[in-house]
Amino acid sequence: MGVIGAAVAGVVVNRIMSARNRNLWPMATIAQDRRHARWHVVTINKSPEEVAPGGRLPEPLAKLGDEVEVQVNRAVGDRGTALAARLRHEPTGVAATAARVAGTDPRQRVRVALRESKQLIETGEILQPEKVSTVKRTLTGLPVDFAVSRARGEGRL
Repeated sequence: MGVIGAAVAGVVVNRIMSARNRNLWPMATIAQDRRHARWHVVTINKSPEEVAPGGRLPEPLAKLGDEVEVQVNRAVGDRGTALAARLRHEPTGVAATAARVAGTDPRQRVRVALRESKQLIETGEILQPEKVSTVKRTLTGLPVDFAVSRARGEGRL
């Protein structure tokens, strides 16, 4: 029974992949549309009037200029403000992957600008991670150093 199940699974995967390659896979167009319309959002514990007084965006987002589209709305359940931003032109393909690895991906700048905007509005300053001065750099610590350097733009660590 295990061999038959594996054969059936192989046939199913083959059909899905060949349909995807012929652009018949229904999720291909949806995934492309979502990729170009991706909004990055932070919830700020302030009213929309405090987030964008007089329609002025927070400085970190304003620095991005026409590169981004920004929305300021009430958060769900009236729990502050949802500050959303997205790139007008997102990079795609190999160039996007290379930019992400190199740390020059414009999506990373959008994420950083949203986080910094949230920090400025809620605390009045941009919080910086502490640099540990007593740690000796080692070969095994380099991956961690790399991850920490990219964490602000990627959103996770």
